[in-house]
Amino acid sequence: MKRIIWRTLVVTIMMMTMVSPYQSFAEEIGELYPERPPMPQVDPEEIQIVIVEADEAWKASDAMANVQELFPDAQIRRTYETLFNGFSLEIKQKDLKELEAVEGIKRIDPIAMYEPSMDESIPFIGGNDIRQMLDEDGDHLTGEGVKIGVIDTGIDYRHPDLKRNYRGGYDVVDEDDDPMETTKEEGIPTLHGTHVAGIIGANGRMQGVAPDAEIYGYRALGPSGMGTTEQVIAAIEKAVEDGVDVINLSLGNTVNGPDWPTSIALDKAVEAGVVAVTSNGNSGPNLWTVGSPGTSSKAISVGASTPPLRIPYLTLGRHAEQEWAITPMMRAQPWNQKREDEIVYAGLGRKEDFQSMDVNGKIAIVERGFVTFTVKAKEAKKAGAKGLIVYNNHDGEFAGTLEEVVDLPVVSMSKEDGETLLSELAKTSHPRIRTVYHEEEDLIAPFSSRGPVTYSWDVKPDLVAPGVAIDSTVPKGYLDMNGTSMAAPHIAGAAALVLQKHPDWTPDQVKAALMNSAKLISDKEGNIYPPHVQGTGRVDLKKALNTETLVYPGAVSFGKWLRTDRRIEKQVKVTVDNQSDERKRYTVDPPFEVPDGIQWKVPFSFYLNPGEKREVSIIMDVLPSVFEGGMYNGIIEVKSKDETINVPYLFFVEEPDYPRVMAFMLEHTSDEDVYQYEVYLPGGAEEFGIVLYEPDTFQFIRYIEAKQDIDRGMLEEKLEIKGLEPGVYKALIFAKQDGKEDTIERDIVIGEYLPPQAGH
Repeated sequence: MKRIIWRTLVVTIMMMTMVSPYQSFAEEIGELYPERPPMPQVDPEEIQIVIVEADEAWKASDAMANVQELFPDAQIRRTYETLFNGFSLEIKQKDLKELEAVEGIKRIDPIAMYEPSMDESIPFIGGNDIRQMLDEDGDHLTGEGVKIGVIDTGIDYRHPDLKRNYRGGYDVVDEDDDPMETTKEEGIPTLHGTHVAGIIGANGRMQGVAPDAEIYGYRALGPSGMGTTEQVIAAIEKAVEDGVDVINLSLGNTVNGPDWPTSIALDKAVEAGVVAVTSNGNSGPNLWTVGSPGTSSKAISVGASTPPLRIPYLTLGRHAEQEWAITPMMRAQPWNQKREDEIVYAGLGRKEDFQSMDVNGKIAIVERGFVTFTVKAKEAKKAGAKGLIVYNNHDGEFAGTLEEVVDLPVVSMSKEDGETLLSELAKTSHPRIRTVYHEEEDLIAPFSSRGPVTYSWDVKPDLVAPGVAIDSTVPKGYLDMNGTSMAAPHIAGAAALVLQKHPDWTPDQVKAALMNSAKLISDKEGNIYPPHVQGTGRVDLKKALNTETLVYPGAVSFGKWLRTDRRIEKQVKVTVDNQSDERKRYTVDPPFEVPDGIQWKVPFSFYLNPGEKREVSIIMDVLPSVFEGGMYNGIIEVKSKDETINVPYLFFVEEPDYPRVMAFMLEHTSDEDVYQYEVYLPGGAEEFGIVLYEPDTFQFIRYIEAKQDIDRGMLEEKLEIKGLEPGVYKALIFAKQDGKEDTIERDIVIGEYLPPQAGH
């Protein structure tokens, strides 16, 4: 297959990483109930299982010899010499203290600390229930014989939980056959692809969704997890050439358009017979935040929901009734507060804000904006804060990321909750905040990107899977991470199980089985999430593997119309596919409660024999003038005697309120004063421009670009910029279309600018 070179928009991995907060049940009870009964005494003769790490200067075998000499009753369980220099050990409780002092031992950890939370997410979606199910040959459903390509940052194929399933791959970044993760010797190290691969098919101490699947790694993202469209396309092509059955892409950009090259490449991969799974993005909770390749119409785009979790909430005082949700930030310490703490408002979290407030030993709350999360966190740490809360400066929640690791618990909070909390703080002289924890499941993660897709108006995501606090493999160990990057591999593994049971199924049929069987989920108030948030719902593996009827596509769009249009008919077609061994009677039931101005035209009941399928038309007869502008959605039901399949739909009245400008980039060319920019205009633009301002005063300087009547899609142009002092400028990129104007704000560098150096 000839490789196609595409434009090189930077693609980043969609992820947030954080270590799960650990709090024992005893500690929790002790905090909530001060008069608890005394803890039971531990039997000194009780056998404990621990993981022992040997000192760097020692071999594990030598350290083991010392232990066995001093503790002849202790039993060595397993030895680790590849990635971990140590061993597991059975030893009496009374001997643990002395064990710490043995020469050659670096540290000791209880084995319970390494129980992965995938033990929560995989059983939660039905993983344990299907282990005893059989394929056509009578083999258990474990993904055996199915090839899965992981297009990501590479894979640590030496990991003990991955090495038995790893079959090869390719490094598109370095153009060789070694798709190992980036190591620190090569640049900023990566771990993302290894984490994704573990969710799909770990087969060791940790078990993935499809533990016997064959894993192939394709390194398309290099140091720090960055790559280009060119590299991602090349990796997709290589995976298809290698004959994989499923590909997983937990990566993306911010371009919400169905015709972006990565989306088109995935469509073509599906047409070639490959099941393509991709993350929907981590730019939620606003609409229109899905990015390519999540916008691919044929791929399975996956949003993130929550498995069973203990979620932290903040409350003022021990007996306060109002609670505020918080979201841990990537690269910060886990939020694990157990006592009441004094809380102080510290403005925007700048150095001068913390210098003017006493936050030592207290929780600081600051507003988002002006300086980065990392700066806020570092200044809070310097000032002695115990933790930092950053509340949003725009409506809604957000999921923040620090640029580097900071040894401080940092969390985000919505604008509404932050402002309410501040108003409550003003009512007391020494406000104190407390963390409480609630058991929650099946909620949409706030960071999960929402649809729909611009221009095609497709429903995205297609479905959701657990993507919060998911433990999996990483180089030299295991780690807990959040993101739609973690949700997508649950579906890739699920697709492998479906293919093992039904090896002759097409990608459309596999996608339908997963979408048709998903569980509709609701928010905290009990309202069902709309299709552009959850697709058809949260994956249910057992139900997907037992489905007898397939309906595809699993969600439909009736597009858009104007209120000034005359009476019109909007038609979609779906295929009803009887995969059972009996003749079935089907009906298509549109919603009974519909807005005035709609009449449905659907077929009368029809019969399908075993293995027979039929394409049916569903027509929406519309009188547009009775509608208000906006987005509408609902569910069409396809029923047989013992099945009901939900097919979500949506449509728009008037031009939707999508962002008019996306994904701006500007870079210097080899010519001294010539720059090249790229920008995506999902609906075209009546007016487009780039305006420069002074970065500190926001004083207008001049337009460096101004255009009119531009077609939709990617705009790529060169600019000659002269007469400006070298430095950093504030650029406002705007596009106006159909009476709506949107802007992107960027700091851009003009000329050979060098930042000020220390001492100058």
